[in-house]
Amino acid sequence: MIPDIPDLTAMMGYAGQLMEKVTAIRRDLHAHPELLYDVIRTSGIVAGLLEEWGITVQRNVGRHFGMGVVGTLQGQAGSGPVILLRADMDALPIQEQNELPYKSENAGIMHACGHDAHTAMLLGAARTLAAFRDQLAGTVVFVFQPAEEGAVKSPLDGRLLSGGRDMIEAGLLEGVDYAYALHVMPELPAGMLGVHPHYAMAASSHFKVEFRGTAGHHSAPHKAADAIQMAAQFIAGVNGLMANQIDPQEAAVLAFGTVRAGTAVNVIAEHSELTGTFRAFSKTAVAAITEGLRRHATAAAAAYGGDFRLELREGIAVVNDAAAVQRILRAARGVLGEEQAVLLNQPSLAGEDFGWYLDRVPGAFAFIGCGNAAEGITHTIHQPKFNIDEDMLIHGVRLWVRLVMEHNHK
Repeated sequence: MIPDIPDLTAMMGYAGQLMEKVTAIRRDLHAHPELLYDVIRTSGIVAGLLEEWGITVQRNVGRHFGMGVVGTLQGQAGSGPVILLRADMDALPIQEQNELPYKSENAGIMHACGHDAHTAMLLGAARTLAAFRDQLAGTVVFVFQPAEEGAVKSPLDGRLLSGGRDMIEAGLLEGVDYAYALHVMPELPAGMLGVHPHYAMAASSHFKVEFRGTAGHHSAPHKAADAIQMAAQFIAGVNGLMANQIDPQEAAVLAFGTVRAGTAVNVIAEHSELTGTFRAFSKTAVAAITEGLRRHATAAAAAYGGDFRLELREGIAVVNDAAAVQRILRAARGVLGEEQAVLLNQPSLAGEDFGWYLDRVPGAFAFIGCGNAAEGITHTIHQPKFNIDEDMLIHGVRLWVRLVMEHNHK
């Protein structure tokens, strides 16, 4: 049963009138993508619009990098929950191949994951809810996050941090009751929503291992410490770790992405570097793989008389709260129709740093359809021809509004 929410029809109508504005925002952001924490233009636009609509704004949010934007809207209809809604702002280092009037103007950078749409939809919801704040009980926190697509070394402590962790460590989640995020999904047509009942996405962790040895001539290998041999032993050991030391009932995968070593055909390499990722769902598996990487690097370096350095960007699974899942399903069915909001059965081994939010407060991460086969909008995310059916933008705006108001009227 979908609750009867006062003035909801008026809110949906108001949101519908924003279609042109929301689309223009999305196209502007698409044409001017920015990477990781370098979202100066994007965050400035976001903060300026929120302030224009009378929403309290915090700029430069983040303990380590300070590039997030947070808007806080206090309702005027009494006390209620604090609901956090998150959009990400960063793009990807991909050269766009779409021929569009609003094609990326920044060479080698593209919104190939839909973050331009995420930001535009949340801005539309913020404007709508601000216009009806007299009907809103409680507080809505609009979070616009940098660096979802990767991590950068902190200038404070050297850790590899994504934007979600940076903002959370600045106290973002203090007082928050529920947290939600939407992500575009081209595999679903525009006008549909899918949400996983529990695990949504895996803990995706990135690693880099550097081995240091001693260079030497191939005629005297005993006088050198071969960093290529260290790398080879490490690869074999880690493959054995995944095959024999991780519970086979755990969904976990590890793959190497790059290997670099050596300077000449007849010189024993003094340096080698390997990078890769591993993905798992449980914290136990993540911890076991992390410890195993360090153990095998230690053994490989010691075996050949060298040393090593390990860098790791730790991931965490996206785990949805059961009650929040039902709430977002009800909201989506109220906006899109009873048959247009579904439970997804198979979690993804891709990663998302919204898991750090859901590790601390209950909430849900859901996928909103953006595909349109008839229009040829079928390319998956992280591809140079990725695009969205822009009709989905207004669905996202209305879904955010409906979700907030359902929390206000239990």
